[in-house]
Amino acid sequence: MNKVYGVEYTVKNDKGEVVDTNVGGEPLEFISGKQQMIPGFEKAVTEMSVGEEKEVTIPSSESYGEYREDLVQTLPKEQFEGIELQKGMTLYGQGPDGQTVAVNVKDFNDNEVTIDYNHPLAGQDLTFNIKLLNEREATADEVLAGQVGGSCSTDGGCGCDTGCGCH
Repeated sequence: MNKVYGVEYTVKNDKGEVVDTNVGGEPLEFISGKQQMIPGFEKAVTEMSVGEEKEVTIPSSESYGEYREDLVQTLPKEQFEGIELQKGMTLYGQGPDGQTVAVNVKDFNDNEVTIDYNHPLAGQDLTFNIKLLNEREATADEVLAGQVGGSCSTDGGCGCDTGCGCH
């Protein structure tokens, strides 16, 4: 059975810099087995007991993958007309399958723009400080909807925003 986990966490990159945290805010809640979290994080959380705190280093192979040079592409600058480019900025577009794709601008000049499809944390081992706040069985509606608190109506409509995965 899928479980709902509520956690408090801080994550640091391989330079020891904090890249994300929810400490002092709302707990991060997710349903196990739904690929909502990076594999190493989910595995670490599912091995914990409520109230337990631990630090875990997750290798890039269990987080955002290895950095791949083949995911870096140089395109004509005309394709970015009307965009005030900045090195390091994230741009969003649509992939061939219709999904939203994020790319980072690595560099640009008067003629070309180099973009990177790798996740910004690809190739880095990440260190998480995790506290498991709560754990419970996911409801049938949550499992079906694929989100915590999700519900599906009997007519096939979602009790959530469109695209939640209800069938």
